Amino acid sequence: MELAALFQAEPLLLVIFVGIMGLLVGSFLNVVIYRLPVMMENEWRQECEEFLELEITHVAPFNLMLPLSCCQKCKTQIRPWQNIPVISYLLLRGKCAKCKQTIALRYPLIEALTAICSVIISLHFEYGMELLLALLLTWALIALSFIDIDKQLLPDSITLPLIWLGLFISIFELYSNTVDSIIGAIAGYLSLWSVYQLFKLFTGKEGMGYGDFKLLAVFGAWLGWQFIPIIVLLSSIVGAVIGISMVIFSKHNRNVPIPFGPYLATAGWLALIWGEDINQMYLTAIGF
Repeated sequence: MELAALFQAEPLLLVIFVGIMGLLVGSFLNVVIYRLPVMMENEWRQECEEFLELEITHVAPFNLMLPLSCCQKCKTQIRPWQNIPVISYLLLRGKCAKCKQTIALRYPLIEALTAICSVIISLHFEYGMELLLALLLTWALIALSFIDIDKQLLPDSITLPLIWLGLFISIFELYSNTVDSIIGAIAGYLSLWSVYQLFKLFTGKEGMGYGDFKLLAVFGAWLGWQFIPIIVLLSSIVGAVIGISMVIFSKHNRNVPIPFGPYLATAGWLALIWGEDINQMYLTAIGF
């Protein structure tokens, strides 16, 4: 209670605290982004071997905790003081302390992105459950976005709990009421599912994955059905612009699919913070 009173009395302290938490969580998200797809692949392989009655391949424990983080080249274990978000990267000059292998710039960037997004959330929501849940959703969206970029996967282990959590918190009407939340989850899933089926019917190709349906259902469950149209519109515009730019400027192969999850996540996150304003601007623009 004393901490809550302090944060309410000194909003700047809350912003600083959330920013530091964002850096730490961003470091953990780097682990999730890399390891969760590998864990899924190992699970699928084991299931296939069991189904085909093949000899089960025994592998060393691999989860979010084990093995301990190490250099990908020399396998030297990363010490705690070498794993301080952003700061360790700068002190090590972006290289392994032992073998001097270059450390990908992506790691500190994800840590910084998580911190920045967390601070923005803390500036918008007052201290309380609404803030904590918005932070949780933000962190999950960052993980989903980068996993989708890497593997074109939106893991059910993240999206499905988010849907159920969104439906549950609608009871308390933090972001939406229960009726709007239930309708939103259904509308979010079925809207993209319908587009998928129509696209497949006319082209014989799959335009998106089922994970995209579930991610839009997440936003429907959290924010209500009223935000589904603007999220779809924003994500489609951003996706089209980036997709066309990649084809023109970076000579991206048109036959190689571009993950849609990051665009949905970005649009949904913007709707979480500025959804009412965006909706009002859109309605005004179309004459309502």
